[in-house]
Amino acid sequence: MAVRVTVVGAGVLGTMHAWHAIERGHEVVHLEREREARGASVRNFGLVWVGGRAAGPELATAQRARELWEEIGARVPGVGFRANGSLTVVRSAAEQAVAEEVLSRPDAADRGYAWLTPAEVRAHNPAVRGDISGALLCTRDAAVEPRLTLPALREHLAAGGRYTFVPGREVRDVAPGLVRDDHGTSYASDTVVLTTGAWLSGLVRELAPQLPVRRVRLQMAQTDPLGEELTTSVADGDSFRYYPAYAGGALDALRDGHPQPPVPAAHRMQMLMVQRLDGGLTIGDTHEYDEAFSFDVTEDPYDHLLIRAGEILGRPLPRIRRRWAGVYAQCADTTRVVHREQVRDGVWLVTGPGGRGMTCSPAIGEATANEIGW
Repeated sequence: MAVRVTVVGAGVLGTMHAWHAIERGHEVVHLEREREARGASVRNFGLVWVGGRAAGPELATAQRARELWEEIGARVPGVGFRANGSLTVVRSAAEQAVAEEVLSRPDAADRGYAWLTPAEVRAHNPAVRGDISGALLCTRDAAVEPRLTLPALREHLAAGGRYTFVPGREVRDVAPGLVRDDHGTSYASDTVVLTTGAWLSGLVRELAPQLPVRRVRLQMAQTDPLGEELTTSVADGDSFRYYPAYAGGALDALRDGHPQPPVPAAHRMQMLMVQRLDGGLTIGDTHEYDEAFSFDVTEDPYDHLLIRAGEILGRPLPRIRRRWAGVYAQCADTTRVVHREQVRDGVWLVTGPGGRGMTCSPAIGEATANEIGW
């Protein structure tokens, strides 16, 4: 039986909840307090990042999300899905030892891992011409276009006649069967799903005062077009330090014997690089965990990223076109994929996927739909 669903929050997590509600035959009103989503859903790499996920529920969620992203991309070409894979480039024996350790594990094939020599790296991705020792290939990784994905999905949903997007409305109250916004408009709802991202104050705090979620701030940038194709996403060896899939004795040895230089250490940095459809590169990122966050966009991390990316590509990067900072919500227990809680009758709060949000949202939305019983 069709039900009336109100989704609050038009980032990727909310949009994927709307997607699954529509897929199951329901009617959706989708509320967003801004005119367009402006948070972490559009301030990210667009990575569908399977390779770095922790074994267990996190990896299973990412693998299922990868399947869903491919299906969605085939139906909605505007999301820009491409199964381009990733290369984590290593430049030292200690980094290579981490790659070799994860390649020896039973789930290596499921993750699409393979080791590439420097010559094989250049054959696979000719734009990588720097002095490297090799790379860990992950064929399961993919990419979408974060600035294009949400409008494309909404356009597709609206074409079916059961989806209504209402921007510029902040929700002030939810109750069984009803949602009220800051314009005084009420929406009759059998189910409400709150996916408010890093907005954890106001109504969210009233509904879940002990929410086990923290906020994380990051800095990123996008360059002018590279002028050649980057056939995969690219990460540096520092990425091993920040993703749970690589934990083990070799990573401990890397951390103990080879600390990061001062700038990446101070800003908890890795180097990730993804080419956009227009040829530009999204590069990043930093991690800031202690609130109140600084309001500055600091230049030292960008200098580091430009140098590191240039070393890997063997050429200077194009001019940075835009820089930005963003904030996402992450479960305080980082082993949890997401926080999902029924906060009132018929009202669910879903938040805290952290840096997994773009990767895992399709599967998180599906799991919510299953738990609610849509």
